[in-house]
Amino acid sequence: MEKSRTLQRLGKHLESKVGKAIADYNMIEEGDTLLVCLSGGKDSYTMLSTLMALRQRAPVDFRLIAMNLDQKQPGFPAEVLPAYLSGLGIEHRIVEQDTYSIVKEKIPEGKTTCSLCSRLRRGVIYRTARELGANKIALGHHRDDIVHTLFLNMLFGGKLKAMPPKLVTDDGTLVVIRPLAYCSESDIARFARGMEYPIIPCNLCGSQNNLQRQKIREMMADWDRRFPGRTESVFTAMQNIVPSHLADNALFDFKGLHPGNELSDMDGGDTVFDSPGFEPELAQPETFIPLVRSA
Repeated sequence: MEKSRTLQRLGKHLESKVGKAIADYNMIEEGDTLLVCLSGGKDSYTMLSTLMALRQRAPVDFRLIAMNLDQKQPGFPAEVLPAYLSGLGIEHRIVEQDTYSIVKEKIPEGKTTCSLCSRLRRGVIYRTARELGANKIALGHHRDDIVHTLFLNMLFGGKLKAMPPKLVTDDGTLVVIRPLAYCSESDIARFARGMEYPIIPCNLCGSQNNLQRQKIREMMADWDRRFPGRTESVFTAMQNIVPSHLADNALFDFKGLHPGNELSDMDGGDTVFDSPGFEPELAQPETFIPLVRSA
């Protein structure tokens, strides 16, 4: 009984986080059709469950279509997701596309497969969304994924760039949303264990040991162990950007900056981070602004 109450509280907590992200970024609107991408991992199962729960009491009407891409990886249990989705009674589409063979053919042994695999998956997902009349695609990336991507791009790509909670595809025809953007991986993992989802491991990218993303995960896990709240603080920083205190001429007119003009002191002055005794405050968790009406 206690386990059931704990799981219920955790589910409500995740729903509130997802609801706030949806409201903050206007992810879902009246009449939307969402293609919910289901990989068989803990994140996408949690995303689907949460979206289904929110839809029951949302102030807007929207349609959910669950989709799984069967990439023909050896040993993939093709029967698991169709049975699970049929049991939920949700509309779904299983797409079979042998991207696995393409990746294995094109990528040398020992090299990272993620980039090509991701591009191939993305093409299939976009095509399926158009075929089904979906105008939005929901992906299961969570807050930790977004923070890890920020550090990957900073440390290995030389860009201050991460995964946005919402974006428009390059051709301008579809919107991609990440409803779990405010959810921590630890909460999702605990919820997935409690729900006993039929998890399907990835035997392609998930089996690689040399990924830079894994190194970033280990780095952030170490930081959070030693200094709790660092991942949350980094994510909050991504929502509080001050272009005048970075160095990108495309975002701020540094060349036009002179004493007395309106570009000076955009955020009220410099913060001296190396001053004696300086100790930054960790960002506090945001309060939930309800997306949904009460039952």
